[in-house]
Amino acid sequence: MTEIVAPEGWTCPAPLRHHDRVVLGHGGGGRLSADLIEHLLLPAYGSAAAADLPDAAVVHAATDRLAFSTDAYVVRPLYFPGGSIADLAVNGTINDLAMRGARPSALSVSLILEEGLPLATLARVADDLGRAARAAGVDVVTGDTKVVGKGQADEVFIITTGVGEIPDGVDIGPLRATPGDLVVVSGPIGAHGVAVLSEREGLTFGTDLVSDTAPLHEMVAAMLAVAGDDLHVLRDPTRGGLAASLCEIAATARVGVEIDERAVPVPDQVAAACSMLGLDPMHVANEGRLVAMVAPARAQAVVDAMRSLADGADACVIGQVTDDPRARVVVRTPLGVARIVDRPMGEQLPRIC
Repeated sequence: MTEIVAPEGWTCPAPLRHHDRVVLGHGGGGRLSADLIEHLLLPAYGSAAAADLPDAAVVHAATDRLAFSTDAYVVRPLYFPGGSIADLAVNGTINDLAMRGARPSALSVSLILEEGLPLATLARVADDLGRAARAAGVDVVTGDTKVVGKGQADEVFIITTGVGEIPDGVDIGPLRATPGDLVVVSGPIGAHGVAVLSEREGLTFGTDLVSDTAPLHEMVAAMLAVAGDDLHVLRDPTRGGLAASLCEIAATARVGVEIDERAVPVPDQVAAACSMLGLDPMHVANEGRLVAMVAPARAQAVVDAMRSLADGADACVIGQVTDDPRARVVVRTPLGVARIVDRPMGEQLPRIC
């Protein structure tokens, strides 16, 4: 009989020691479920999750305004240069909260596992998820685990829900986009989508390109500290990229946006990959970038605050909000030609988050 070696740091109780892969019983609510949670998931998530086993956690808030967000992550492959599905699940939900100016305080995590998934893979994903949450200073306080039959999922799907506290006086949202606002981006775009695509398809572009996945709440706090109410709009340009985010904001606020193409920071390797594949870098997903609309008087202070942090070192102004009731996003090319940018039709890069 082949000896089964448990994932490092995991103590395997009797009901699990004959399994090195997920079985349907792990989602059945019985001994196998309890042992999986107690010996694999809770130690990975951290002390807050391990304190007790509630179906609902109690979260204490110091403000009467809370941001609440949920998202699902089905990225393939699970691991890619610079990150993993676990990093995306934590950082993506934290960033959704941060885009409303909220300080994230708690996460819930639900796992949908495919029967036959190696427990070593699950242990690695859980460890990475806990590490990402701890690095961001956010607790995983509750969750759920389900197992589906072979072929009914793709290894691991993760659903995260987050709660965050919005400080008094903070009002950030797409309706506040105002003609004259300057458009600021926190750094180079497109790295995440190209990194995932290169790993999945085995493509190389002559250099090592890594995902930009990162939590952005500390950057947002620094921006608020210098801009206050003059920070009008925040958005993390994930699926659909920078173009989709700008188009959504323009359509919601009934304003135009004009972008200087030369000012948009696109890494050379992203530009080369997009040229090879026929993609527009502005349509490629990001997971650790934000775009902001801020009153002109505060724009330089905001850029300086962003540049004081590693993830915002290359922050820059790329355009402005215009008075255009047709809500068009226009890019000015280096030749002075204006082209209208729209949201991409369908998915250019499937399974990137």
